[in-house]
Amino acid sequence: QVQLVESGGGLVQPGGSLGLSCAASGSIFSINFMGWYRQAPGKLRELVATIFSGGRTRYVDPVKGRFTISRDNAKNTVYLQMNSLKPEDTAVYYCNANVLLRDGTAYNYWGQGTQVTVSS
Repeated sequence: QVQLVESGGGLVQPGGSLGLSCAASGSIFSINFMGWYRQAPGKLRELVATIFSGGRTRYVDPVKGRFTISRDNAKNTVYLQMNSLKPEDTAVYYCNANVLLRDGTAYNYWGQGTQVTVSS
């Protein structure tokens, strides 16, 4: 019913920047909040940042001041700009969206994940 398609990611040197985007499509009435999670090898998936429909944002401490989450409500798209990247930011990044469907139900959806590798 709803698909999240991510783009961006790749290999970058420490201190560099990368941008991710995630576009939602399907039977969407509205999107309550969107966010980015990441999962490093051998670790649990963790929240990185969230943005709510009104524009309020929330970040986990390790990325505050370095990452910026934004969204384009008209395009049902969320972005993550990552600056001053560190090797510990290396992970698969997943997009998440809490979607209100046209039939009135709400579900969480996930993107397929995109690899971010920070290495010299």
